[in-house]
Amino acid sequence: MTTVSDLSSYFRFVLVRTSHPGNIGSAARAMRTMGFHRMELVSPHRFPDREASALAAGADDVLANAGVHQGLVEGLVGSSMSLGLSARRRGVNLPELTPREAAAQVLAAVQRGEQVALVFGNERTGLENEELARCHAMVRIPSVDDFSSLNLSQAVQVMAYELRVAMLGENVPAPPPAHDEPPADAAQMERFFEHLAQTLDDIDFHKGRAPTTIMLRLRKLFQRAQMDERELRMLHGIFADAQRMATLAKKEM
Repeated sequence: MTTVSDLSSYFRFVLVRTSHPGNIGSAARAMRTMGFHRMELVSPHRFPDREASALAAGADDVLANAGVHQGLVEGLVGSSMSLGLSARRRGVNLPELTPREAAAQVLAAVQRGEQVALVFGNERTGLENEELARCHAMVRIPSVDDFSSLNLSQAVQVMAYELRVAMLGENVPAPPPAHDEPPADAAQMERFFEHLAQTLDDIDFHKGRAPTTIMLRLRKLFQRAQMDERELRMLHGIFADAQRMATLAKKEM
């Protein structure tokens, strides 16, 4: 029988470009009170730090085991679903969920063995569009319009609470059918997008136009598909053939 502790091990809380070490400690405490232990830090301003340890208030195991990474993709390695927490609607067109809706969706994912990342941005600027583009959906906590900015650790607490309530609930959704192969994780998807972008350049798809908008739309499309490793290998093969044919065509010109 799967326990709440078993389910919680599939979640990671990813804090991106955190400015104040005290917020890292407070977030660790918020996680630990709800039974979550895995924290990943992306380019924190200061860590480790005495202020982080002080405000963790005993959640020392969370801080001691926190991963520290230079980029977001490294912090997402191994996860196949990522949700970005944002107080504001951004230019990236992603599905928008409440914390409760997000908890229900990701609980179904972890029940089929997928690792899930909850991604939180910098205290002042939040997540940048490029960071949100690496997420499958955006989660907005429904605060009031004229004072919508929550402290980082408060946002972590809200999300951790909703996840725990969902895991303790009686109406836990049955797991969807499993993939034939493991779902592609964030690092594999990033290599896929790099190959896709290079292929579009090689076949002159953009014809001199800026590729930013089309790549954001393609990211959304392929993130929504939640492909497995076999499907990625097939698409890599298609891209490689397209690149080969483009090279031959250029030689014949």
